[in-house]
Amino acid sequence: MTGIDLSRITAIDVHTHVHRSVHAPPPEGSTADDMGAYFGIGSMPQYTLPQLAGYYRERSMACIAFGVDSISQTGEEMVPTNEEVAELAAEHSDVVIPFASIDPARGAAGVRAARRLVTDHGVRGFKFHPNTQGFHPNDRLAYPLYEVIAEHGLIALFHTGQTGVGAGTRGGGGIRLKYSNPMDVDDVAVDFPDMDIILAHPSFPWQDEALSVATHKPRVYIDLSGWSPKYFPPQLVQYANSLLRDKVLFGSDFPVITPERWMKDFAAIGIKDEVRPKIMKDNAARLLGLSPAPGEGAGH
Repeated sequence: MTGIDLSRITAIDVHTHVHRSVHAPPPEGSTADDMGAYFGIGSMPQYTLPQLAGYYRERSMACIAFGVDSISQTGEEMVPTNEEVAELAAEHSDVVIPFASIDPARGAAGVRAARRLVTDHGVRGFKFHPNTQGFHPNDRLAYPLYEVIAEHGLIALFHTGQTGVGAGTRGGGGIRLKYSNPMDVDDVAVDFPDMDIILAHPSFPWQDEALSVATHKPRVYIDLSGWSPKYFPPQLVQYANSLLRDKVLFGSDFPVITPERWMKDFAAIGIKDEVRPKIMKDNAARLLGLSPAPGEGAGH
């Protein structure tokens, strides 16, 4: 259980990244600079989990935090490790909810690791990045991992749509966009009907596909991370106001987009007043099973 007091927070950011370990200095150059250039922020800042927790605590927000394990494509272990993210999140449980990431190519070893992360470290979900992990979400290779997630009633979060990873570099850094079509996740939603799924990001160029999956499959949600709201396509705003008003979630993709920038632009788009608190906090609180304090509601 987390120690999040819903009465004390204004929002739940369901999509933040931890890029630095507390045990090592920040890396020089590399993907961080490429990503920063793509998002127009210069060199991308990199936070340890305690720094991330402090950032969100100062803003009276909670967040889901994770790294991304892409060892099959990079040959490198994830830094920080899933264990570090989970252990430090436990120390900052008033604002941080830990997710883990396991590259499906790890096979049986990855499944064993996932079970340990759930039972010994209390992770609440798993992040998949099909582009950087090089797999289609409906590839049966990943199904043993989904079985662990479904068995424990956790959340599977999938990157969908175009990615800033490798963007603008030679050959896109070897990243293949085909893996992030949300229609692949539709198969997962059929085969694991009781597993909660988040389609991360406005899913350019497959926004209509994402909306179709989320309206058709009752346990599929959409997070709004990775894009400034001023660039949201009209149909996403329309569905967020109507059919998906209870299934759309605030996410920033921090640190490439800050919650301040995201919320400033969100305030300027045509979201109904009664829907805004659902997107900012209430929908995520319900999905995560967070309970308000006695006498308090989840919203404002």
